[in-house]
Amino acid sequence: MALTDLKIRRSKPDAKAYKIADSGGLYIEVRPTGSKLWRYRYRIAGKENVFALGEYPDLSLSDARTARDEARGLVKQGIHPSHVRQAEKLENIAAGANTFQVIAAEYAEQKSRTWSPRYATQFERAMKANVYPYIGKLPIKQVTSQHILEIIRRMDKAGAPTYAIMVRQWCSSVFRFAASTMRADTDPAAALKGAVERPEITHARALTPAEISEYLGRLEKFGGNRTTAIALELLLLTFVRSAEIRRAEWSEFDLDGGLWKISAGKMKKRRIHVVPLSEQALELIRELKVITGGGQWLFPNTRRPRDVMSATTINRALEYMGYPTGQVTGHDFRATASTRLYEMGYPEAHIEMQMAHSKKNKTAAAYNHAQHMPERIRMMQDWSDYVYSLGEGSGKVVPIKYSSTRP
Repeated sequence: MALTDLKIRRSKPDAKAYKIADSGGLYIEVRPTGSKLWRYRYRIAGKENVFALGEYPDLSLSDARTARDEARGLVKQGIHPSHVRQAEKLENIAAGANTFQVIAAEYAEQKSRTWSPRYATQFERAMKANVYPYIGKLPIKQVTSQHILEIIRRMDKAGAPTYAIMVRQWCSSVFRFAASTMRADTDPAAALKGAVERPEITHARALTPAEISEYLGRLEKFGGNRTTAIALELLLLTFVRSAEIRRAEWSEFDLDGGLWKISAGKMKKRRIHVVPLSEQALELIRELKVITGGGQWLFPNTRRPRDVMSATTINRALEYMGYPTGQVTGHDFRATASTRLYEMGYPEAHIEMQMAHSKKNKTAAAYNHAQHMPERIRMMQDWSDYVYSLGEGSGKVVPIKYSSTRP
């Protein structure tokens, strides 16, 4: 006779354990302690086996019958239900060890050989701030496209669409890494490409001669930190990227030789870059050496001396000088130098080399950071001379013209 809930509840413990049968190999074992345990008896290859299903009433009669039917389906295939349970247990343990955060950390460790320290820090900060709090502890196989979509939409609503796009790309890379190590089957972030609209790019613009003159005038009246003022002036003279100025180290400078050698790890294109220093630039750097020359950085952080100048310092200083947000940016100085040097007649090869741009011909010989160095030294001096001629208020300024025969 099949079991009923009433019969199970009325069953009392005895001195010895006893069984009450249901049907199809299912029975309940009543132990002297009073516990009531579901069991399923089956045969494979003529040998009797018992599979533990659970405890009553946690596992109800109807659920026990469902579990028996599922186990019976495995038995018909010659599979022991206990083997499947053990495999699932091991898989769950592995999943618990292979969370998104664990695998993302492994991915970052693998990439540390090719990433710059700055890029690695950017990845880690983005994960900690935007991703790990929501999916970091989830087994990576349980992370869905919906999880990633919620993360990037939250970032987009917070006013960081470009950052959200980067985070989606990074998450996608983590999933692909997991798949390559057999810990994920799909890349749920791949389907979200385009889910956040990339904002219109505001390209850097070249300052006019009049704007350069005005900039120098405002810089002369700048009442902020002297090291910041020197950074703003050197950006104009050297036209390197703002990050390269902020992270400049004294060990990179040969003041006697008039050269600044930036290591490949700090450059956007991962190539050594040499900046010839004009007389005016050297004068500024020598002044700065009196102020910060005792440390590692040319431009240390005023609050954290072991760190570099904050990424926002340049833009905040420009605002302090009276430029509305975005009207003049650190990158505009690169566009300014490039435009004006072309106008002066300098060859494209000299300008592009000094801008540290990639060669258009990817099959060309390996990048030579010392290429065209004599011409670049002269070009950088001509550029500084031109810039300061604009600041003299002499009216019309005739740009210095490039000549291959001029000493």
